[in-house]
Amino acid sequence: MLTDGLLIQSTLRGLKSTLMVGEPPYGRLNAGIKVPNSAFESVYENSGVLLEGLTCHTILKISRQQVLIYMASRYLRTSDIAREFGVHPNTIRLYESWGYLPAVPRGKNGYRQYTVLHLEQARLAILALQWPYLVADKDLLVSLVKSAASGDLGMAMELAYQYLAHVRVERTYAEAAIEFLERWAAGHVMDTSRQTMHISQAAKHLNVTVDMLRNWERNGLIDVPRDSSNGYRLYGTTEFGRLRVIRMLVKSGYSQMAILRMLRQFDAGKTDNLREALYVPMHEDEYIDAIADRWLASLVKLEERAQAIIQQIGRMIEMAYSN
Repeated sequence: MLTDGLLIQSTLRGLKSTLMVGEPPYGRLNAGIKVPNSAFESVYENSGVLLEGLTCHTILKISRQQVLIYMASRYLRTSDIAREFGVHPNTIRLYESWGYLPAVPRGKNGYRQYTVLHLEQARLAILALQWPYLVADKDLLVSLVKSAASGDLGMAMELAYQYLAHVRVERTYAEAAIEFLERWAAGHVMDTSRQTMHISQAAKHLNVTVDMLRNWERNGLIDVPRDSSNGYRLYGTTEFGRLRVIRMLVKSGYSQMAILRMLRQFDAGKTDNLREALYVPMHEDEYIDAIADRWLASLVKLEERAQAIIQQIGRMIEMAYSN
């Protein structure tokens, strides 16, 4: 609980806010409740405010049922916006030129005059377009950001839910591929073909290209036996089962490095926790850089970020509606 006359100094990436608590009875300062920025007094039927995101000098008088908020009006500079997100000011200028921000008015001195709406739009743009994201959905994310910048927050919300659905589909594929892997690792037969085939026949049987089979072998994912009489590769039931696992993992987004790490563990007789081997290094000094090297874990984070995008657009809608 707050005490009488408590003065709280909050600095968010260089944007200072001063919060003064008034007379009792006191409420709590609760995270998670967004306070719209405005240049006028507003009374909110709430018991808390969010410290994060305040960009102006602020005095708060907190009671049990009301929060009295006054924000002194001032424009933000390009450097203010850039500092908030830890980017170069030129990045914010590029966002403006690309249509990721609403039109920015200029003062008599020619300086840009950003408002809190520009700040929150920049927050959305960085949240949506920072790497990593589903590459196939880049155009969708750009459209989402531009829709919000043009004031069509309803369309931005629709697109945000479309992106969330796509991430969830990718996650479902990734988890299904792991279940397929675990079934194979448990000893189940994954292919009914009983005759051996040469590489061109095997490629046709699996609906892949000859180059793909050679590439997987060259990268150590499979060791194909050879015909002793002519040296040609011979693919049988064992090879087809392993190749089906490889193909499904590749199609589901896992990198060949992650698959190789898992298969090495399998070949060593360690069949427990193969899903972890797909994104956990075998050695402490092993460096994992690509998103596909930890695909399932990355998809979990992408889904969390998609939810954060939806929440951000929701806050922007509330701000627009309150004004």
